[in-house]
Amino acid sequence: MKNEVITIDLGSNSFRVLKYDYLNFKIIDEYHQVTGLADGLIDSGIISFEALNRVVEALCIAKDKLNFNPNNAVCVTTAAMRKAKNSNEALEYIVKNSGAKFKIIDAEEEARLTLLAIKYALKREKIDTQNFTLLDIGGGSTELTISFEDKIYTKSFDFGIVTMTQKALKDGKLFEDLRNQELVIKEFLATLDFSIKDFPFIATAGTPTTIASIKLGYSYFNYDKNVVNGTILDIEDLENSLKLLKEKSLEELVALVGKGRVEYLEIGTYIYRLFFNVLEKSKSIVLDDGLREGVAIDYALSLK
Repeated sequence: MKNEVITIDLGSNSFRVLKYDYLNFKIIDEYHQVTGLADGLIDSGIISFEALNRVVEALCIAKDKLNFNPNNAVCVTTAAMRKAKNSNEALEYIVKNSGAKFKIIDAEEEARLTLLAIKYALKREKIDTQNFTLLDIGGGSTELTISFEDKIYTKSFDFGIVTMTQKALKDGKLFEDLRNQELVIKEFLATLDFSIKDFPFIATAGTPTTIASIKLGYSYFNYDKNVVNGTILDIEDLENSLKLLKEKSLEELVALVGKGRVEYLEIGTYIYRLFFNVLEKSKSIVLDDGLREGVAIDYALSLK
């Protein structure tokens, strides 16, 4: 097919590939793998050689599974590469060993593209709302975006599931850190000159989708995004997730949420709960769509 585009989102923990029909705005195929790009980033300030090799390996697997040339893919990368002191060298290594040319996008562009994907997802799920609050919990940063009428208000917070987990393991001050971040979030909300009280609270990325999947009785190995999309979560669902993490063995948790995700789900749930509380929301709508879908839609729109 000539009307295909491959988009790749290389996040701080996840590597997500999409094959997209840009004429009909439809997903053809996809691939996902945990590559742990930000592993050790808090301590070293750099992307490790081991992480880069995991990315190159993931690209090889994705290339074979989805049958594409990495040279032609539209590739973006986010917080981990934004933070790393060796980002230029890291990107050169990936190009040299895979052909994929990644562009580091800033937090504002990341939020814009993710919002674009969510707007299309809301139409698909027949959720009729122009005004909403969107939470995107990433590995190295977390974005909160308010869509109000024709305007967008966004803030990227300098914490994510990977970086906050690494920091907590290092200094043991998780709950103090969460309290400090609560103040930062409130400062941003105070700049808004309108109320978001009645805005639907939408959440995307791995933590919300994993909690939703568990609630619906699915595991990492039979995960179905079509079922997860539109799922409603409340605070009790988050508390159940935290309880589950304490009750299950590591082997059981890996079977449930997948290797490379277990160690970050607890912190991710705390972050999710933090936004529930600060935004004063009782429920959240979960959508699987995110940056890679936004990149594909943006590409499709650019051709019109």
